[in-house]
Amino acid sequence: MTSTAAEPSFDPFDGVNGDGVMAPAKYDAILLASFGGPEGQEDVIPFLRNVTRGRGIPDERLEEVATHYRANGGISPINEQNRALKAALEAELGRRGIELPVLWGNRNWDPYIKDVLQEAADAGYRRLLMVTTSVYSCYSSCRQYREDLGMNLLATGLDKKLQVDKVRQYFDHPGFVEPFVEGVRDSIAKVREQLTAAGKPEGKIEVLFSTHSIPTADAEAAGPRDREFEEGSAYVAQHLANARAIMDRVPEAAGLDWQLVYQSRSGAPHIPWLEPDINDAIAELPAKGVDGVVIVPLGFVSDHMEVIWDLDTEAMDTCTELGLAAHRTPTPGIHEKFVAGLVDLVCERTVENNIAVRPAVTNLGPWYDVCRPGCCANLRGEKPTIAGADSTVGVE
Repeated sequence: MTSTAAEPSFDPFDGVNGDGVMAPAKYDAILLASFGGPEGQEDVIPFLRNVTRGRGIPDERLEEVATHYRANGGISPINEQNRALKAALEAELGRRGIELPVLWGNRNWDPYIKDVLQEAADAGYRRLLMVTTSVYSCYSSCRQYREDLGMNLLATGLDKKLQVDKVRQYFDHPGFVEPFVEGVRDSIAKVREQLTAAGKPEGKIEVLFSTHSIPTADAEAAGPRDREFEEGSAYVAQHLANARAIMDRVPEAAGLDWQLVYQSRSGAPHIPWLEPDINDAIAELPAKGVDGVVIVPLGFVSDHMEVIWDLDTEAMDTCTELGLAAHRTPTPGIHEKFVAGLVDLVCERTVENNIAVRPAVTNLGPWYDVCRPGCCANLRGEKPTIAGADSTVGVE
C-alpha cells in the first residue's frame, strides 16, 4: 500500500491544546516500538553491547549479565511476544475495519527502528503513529524512545520527510489495568488454595506490585516539570496510583496489605536506585506474619526476560526458601482487553474511527499526546526527540 496522505506540518504544537491533546490526524501506519532482545546464543553479547552503548562496559562484565539469557538458550521471549502482539493488533484493526498497517521496530535488536523507518518511507508513508511497549513516565520508558526516533530520522535523512507521533503513555488506560485486575483476583484465589492445602486456610496474604527499578535521579526527573507528584516522581506516582486502582477493583483484596517493590537493578553500587528490591521485601514478610504472596508485574506489558528470570526464577525461589505460598499474575501480553485498548489509543489520534473520550482509571491521567518541555529529562545530555513540546526533529 502506498500512502496518498498530504505532506505533514512537522510542528509539535500544531493542533495541541492546553492539556497536551493533539488534534486528530490522518496516519499511514502504526509503528509498534519495543526494546528488542537476542534470539540465540551468538546474539547475546552484541545485543548487550547495543543496550549499553556509550558506557564503556567491557564484554567480561556483559557476560555476567548474559547469564540470564544463556540459561534460556540465548533467547529473550520479547521478540516472539512482539510478533504475537503485532498479529493481535492487526486482527483487532481488521475486525473494526481500520486499514492501518502495523510496522514493528526495536531499539536494540533486529528489526531495528532505523531500518523500519526507511522501509516506511520507501512504501510511501509520510506519517506514523508510534505505540511503545513501555507504559510509564521516565527517561527509559518514554523520552529514550522519542530520542531513538529523532536520531534515526536524522540518520536516515528522513527528517521533514517522515513524521512520527506517539500515543500517550497508557499506564492507567483500562486496557492495561483490567488484565491485572483479573490476574490479581485469580492469583489471590490460587494462593488461598495453596494455603488451604498447607493447613493455613486463613493465612495472611500480601500483594507485591513489582516494576523495574531506575536510578533515583531519573525517578526524580520523571514527568513534566510543571506538576507535583507523590514521592516527587511521576514514575513512582503512576505505579502507586495504578496499584490502588487495582486493589479497589478486586473485592477479594479487601483488607490485604500491599506494597510497591522494584526489580532488575543494574549499574554501579554507589548510585542510588529505587527500593526496596523485591527479594528484600519478600525476606521481611515472614516476620510480619505473612504466609502467602501475590506478585504482580505491574511495570511490564509482557513476560519478557526480566519477568521470567527476576520474578519467576529469583523471586519465586525466595518464596520457596521462606516457605511462602506464592503466585505471579500474568502480564497483559495479548489479552483481548489490552489489544483492544491499544487500538482505542490509536483511535484517539485518528480522524477516521476517532474516539473522543479518553479513559483513565487514576486521577493522574489521561496523559499527554505531546510531552511537556523537559519531561523525563535525559540527565546525560539532550538529544534530538520527536513528540515533545521541546522537539527539534521534524520542526520547520
